[in-house]
Amino acid sequence: MMGPILLGIAILVVVFGVFLFRAIPAMQTYSLYRGTRLVKCPETHQTVAVGVAAGKAAATVLWGNPTLGLEQCSRWPERQNCGQECLQQIETDPDNCLVWNIVSRWYEGQSCALCHRRFGRLKHLDHPPALMDADRKTTEWKDFRPEELTGVFATHQPVCWDCHVTETFRRAHPELVVYRDRGAHTRV
Repeated sequence: MMGPILLGIAILVVVFGVFLFRAIPAMQTYSLYRGTRLVKCPETHQTVAVGVAAGKAAATVLWGNPTLGLEQCSRWPERQNCGQECLQQIETDPDNCLVWNIVSRWYEGQSCALCHRRFGRLKHLDHPPALMDADRKTTEWKDFRPEELTGVFATHQPVCWDCHVTETFRRAHPELVVYRDRGAHTRV
C-alpha cells in the first residue's frame, strides 16, 4: 500500500523539479526584457521607445534561446512591419536601454534645483522625482514620452518630489501662499 503512494509522490517531486528547472529561466527572461526601452531606430537614427514581448521571450526560452520581438514601438502603427533590427541593441545590452535605468542614472548624484537635496539611486516604490523647466514649472518625469526624455534632460533641472508638490501647489493656488522673509523671525 505504501509503495504506490511513495512512487506517486516521487513522480510528483520529479515533475515539479523539472517544471522548476524550466520555469526559473523563463521568469528570469521575462524580468530581463519587460519594460520600455530607448533605442536608436536603424532606419531614422532617431531615439524611439520600444517594448519587447517579454511574455513571448519567456515562453520561447523553455525550448531553447529566447525569441525576441517587439510588442510596441513609438513609430507604430505607421512602421509596424519594419525588420525590427533595433532588437540587436536590446540583446547586446538590455539593462542600459531600459528607461527606468536611464532615468535613475540621470538623477543619481544630482541635487534638487530648489532644496539642493542630493538624489540617490531611484527606487520603484518612492515618489517619482520631477523636472523643472525655465519657467519653474515642474512635471514628473513619467509625464514625458520616453523618447523625449533625452532632450528634456538637456533643458530641465532635477526636482525632488517634495519640491515638486510645493511648486505645483504654489502655481495652482498663489492666493494661499504667504512669502515670509526668513531673517525677520530669527531670535536674538
